[in-house]
Amino acid sequence: MADESQKYDVFQAIADPTRRKLLELLADKKLSITIISSHFTMSRTAVTKHLHVLESAGLVTSQKVGREKLFCLEAQPLQTLQSWLEFFDQFWDDKLSVLKKVIENEKAEFVAVIKNKHD
Repeated sequence: MADESQKYDVFQAIADPTRRKLLELLADKKLSITIISSHFTMSRTAVTKHLHVLESAGLVTSQKVGREKLFCLEAQPLQTLQSWLEFFDQFWDDKLSVLKKVIENEKAEFVAVIKNKHD
């Protein structure tokens, strides 16, 4: 049986495409489960389970308003993801800079060889 109190981190929470879509839906406004569920072909129960994972990761909060429960995006935990991605942005920038230098050097060498053959 699954542990209902399991905590998810941001990376686990966004690993699923459905949960990423849920975050997009909640980016601009608070929505009820009825409205959220209307965007998916899965059952309302399945959507609720995805929302639970997002809530556990701190990416979504819920608030009871009358008989409805409204869900809202909490973007702050995404900063962890942003920081992690920034490292790899720099990593690839560095790799591409090295590749550019290698290509420029090879091009210069090639031009020099061709020039020497014609002289």
